Amino acid sequence: MIRTLCFKERRYIEELRILTRATALDCIIDERFDRIVYLIKEGDMGLAIGRKGNNIRKMQRVLGKRVEMVEYSPDIENFTKNAFKPAGVTGVKRDDDGQLTVYVNKGELGIAIGKGGCTIEKARFMLSRYFDTELGEVLVGEEYA
Repeated sequence: MIRTLCFKERRYIEELRILTRATALDCIIDERFDRIVYLIKEGDMGLAIGRKGNNIRKMQRVLGKRVEMVEYSPDIENFTKNAFKPAGVTGVKRDDDGQLTVYVNKGELGIAIGKGGCTIEKARFMLSRYFDTELGEVLVGEEYA
């Protein structure tokens, strides 16, 4: 699947590389939630975040928007867990029709949904973009067992 990046997205990726020395595979400019979501190369997440989140705060000051980062994984289950962080995902199940059901820890459903549904929208967009899969439901993990 070939994705094209516009000038603004390439500029944001280059800004991240200059400030943090981490490699971003993709950049999503989300106007609805006024944020920029970076897809970080596997293994570069610590470098991208920085000590105590200093690099994220620096990026937010420079860009003037909220910055979120998701670590890439070729495995759909690990990728889904990374997309929902900091909520603890206990399992991912694919239905017969290809939709994913995500199970989260009890008490962390609100974190998994996000304010106004921003975390679910981020995960839904990224799963459809990289794995051609739709996100179905997000449920409490006890039902997974």
